[in-house]
Amino acid sequence: MIYPIVAYGDPVLRKKAQDIPADFPGLSALIDDMFETMYGASGIGLAAPQIGKSIRIFIVDATPFEDDEDLSEADRKMLGQFKKVFINAEIIQERGDEWVFNEGCLSIPDIREDVFRKDEITIRYVDADFKEYTEVYSGIAARIIQHEYDHIEGILFTDHLSALKKRMIKGKLTQISKGQIRADYRMKYPLAKKKR
Repeated sequence: MIYPIVAYGDPVLRKKAQDIPADFPGLSALIDDMFETMYGASGIGLAAPQIGKSIRIFIVDATPFEDDEDLSEADRKMLGQFKKVFINAEIIQERGDEWVFNEGCLSIPDIREDVFRKDEITIRYVDADFKEYTEVYSGIAARIIQHEYDHIEGILFTDHLSALKKRMIKGKLTQISKGQIRADYRMKYPLAKKKR
């Protein structure tokens, strides 16, 4: 099942999401639906708040980066196999130099901005079988995780922008929340006027 993507302005995107118990009903189906929803929107990551669920789960599939000629051979190889489910994740440490990358978000279509993030993270999480992992990621993989992790913490990539940048995109963000944009996938707009 493909869910509509929740647009900027919906309160669910600003809540710190709740942990998921091991006996969470329908978890396997939810994970399948999240991947289907993400692929339907041509995304590489999706967090549960983006489909209106305030729970600590996000998915990533960076395999599209496998063909990105701008990346190193090592990055392309690693990202070509980077498809995961992160449940009840906690970033334990962020380290290294901050570096800039142009980010976008399925909940904020038509806006892309340069965001600075640390190069390396250590993250603890459980997978779909509730097996626990503590892993280190760097580069693009770390950035994708940081972006999706922010979602389960109630943070959006636009929060990382300077005050000037935030002012510059404020009008566009308002248009997004009202549904005054065109997205290539189904969305749920918090301030859209109901059609009569």
